[in-house]
Amino acid sequence: MGKKTAKKESLIVGSKVRAYIKKKGAMTSGELLDALNNKVYCALDCAVSRAKANGRKTVRAQDV
Repeated sequence: MGKKTAKKESLIVGSKVRAYIKKKGAMTSGELLDALNNKVYCALDCAVSRAKANGRKTVRAQDV
């Protein structure tokens, strides 16, 4: 059997994402929200690392 990974808390609003995609004339797959949430976590982790590397505790827009 495959490995089970702990599901991270969602940082996105699924209904808003689905509504936006629907408005654009497309459909949302079942895996999209988890993949998008993982991208958000990755972007935030990178931004925090960049802020710390620059000697700051405050994450700014320029860190994203």
